[in-house]
Amino acid sequence: MDKIKFGTDGWRAIIAQEYTVTNVARISKATADWINKNAASKSVVIGYDCRFGGLLFSETAAKVFCANGIKVFLSKNFSSTPMVSLGCVQYKVGLGVVITASHNPPSYNGFKLKGNHGGPSSPDVIQQVEDLIPDTTVEVKESLESYLEKGLIEYVNLEGNYIEEVKKNFDLKAINESEIHLAYDAMYGAGQNVIRQILTAPLLLHCDYNPSFKGTPPEPLDRNLQELARTIKSAKGKLTGLATDGDADRIGMYDEDGNFVDAHHIILLLIHYLSQYKKMTGKVVIAFSVSEKVRKLCAKYNIPVEVTKIGFKYISEKMVHEDVLVGGEESGGIAVKGHIPERDGIWDGLVLLEFMAKTGKTMKQIIQEVYDVVGAFYFDRLDLHLEESLKQQIIKNCLEKKYTAFGKYKPVRTEDIDGFKYHLSDNEWFMIRPSGTEPLLRVYAEAPTQHGVNEILETVKGVLLG
Repeated sequence: MDKIKFGTDGWRAIIAQEYTVTNVARISKATADWINKNAASKSVVIGYDCRFGGLLFSETAAKVFCANGIKVFLSKNFSSTPMVSLGCVQYKVGLGVVITASHNPPSYNGFKLKGNHGGPSSPDVIQQVEDLIPDTTVEVKESLESYLEKGLIEYVNLEGNYIEEVKKNFDLKAINESEIHLAYDAMYGAGQNVIRQILTAPLLLHCDYNPSFKGTPPEPLDRNLQELARTIKSAKGKLTGLATDGDADRIGMYDEDGNFVDAHHIILLLIHYLSQYKKMTGKVVIAFSVSEKVRKLCAKYNIPVEVTKIGFKYISEKMVHEDVLVGGEESGGIAVKGHIPERDGIWDGLVLLEFMAKTGKTMKQIIQEVYDVVGAFYFDRLDLHLEESLKQQIIKNCLEKKYTAFGKYKPVRTEDIDGFKYHLSDNEWFMIRPSGTEPLLRVYAEAPTQHGVNEILETVKGVLLG
């Protein structure tokens, strides 16, 4: 049997290669065993996104849970990761399962575990479930219909529940009556039905069902959102852009000129709005790859900051046990106080749309408010698809501190919380880290100009590939 390993955010594999009905059943059996041994509630919420086979794999999981005496709250239609996490809280279950590979290419699917607190399961729980995965096949002889008749499966409307939660927490009237006109790109993902139900006449892109994602990985990065960028530019200042990934837990945005607003800027804007306008309190928790500007902003506002390893499960764990205002990652996964401790691209976007509606300011204007405090900056990332031997050699070189200079760039200090971050000055840094969800090496860089970022990335790439 395949050895199944959970990565930064659950298990992901290529459909019909490692990602099969057989392996989904094995993980479901392990999850069921964990629930029966550890959870007060012998129940589970299961949802799936818009990827190929989502319904099949979720029903496979449901049958395994039922066979082990666990009540299943099953989403009848596709749903986002935040919808499933919210469902964990609303239905008071032992665990939640999302059949999704998030932002990975369309050939992938995955299996995420969600805690009853409404966010990613803790690293300890994830490891315990992984250790319980059987080395043999798991067979279930009863049908889905049989479990429905027994009351072990109950269909639930996770999307409807989520929309009701949105309506309770946002001034949608103010947003809809403001001068904001939104262009929303669902990237063919599970958020595609939400915006059209809560906002008046949004411009919708890729809000239909297409498991191939037209060949583009559903990750809300500028390079994957060029149709949205062109649409906004052609509207000549009349549109603001929002995009979410395949399971709608990650966010990307565009200002009214069609300039990409990355996760670093969004985290800064959320901290600025919630602390300075809404007078909310709490610490800020960020992953290791997030902009140094966050520490600068928080120092100005006297807000404590904590840095974690990369993986939202580490941030979520802090949000469950401590008073956290904003928790966020470079990859666009961000959570805010007052909601579940879960990444939620649509929720984060609505916070900023409300910020703009309440103040009458544009995206560029609210970004300028942050720049007035921390200064302007740019960020980008290279994803290097390398042979495994070269990737491991580069990591070994970093560990052994063999890189003392990268061309003209000489680091003044290094951090290695999770990957290797090389600081060049107070305003420039780059980082090298292997992905926890895909077979590639990532290089990140931040600088005061886009040219500076590009130059750093190309120089570092040249040294690494040498």
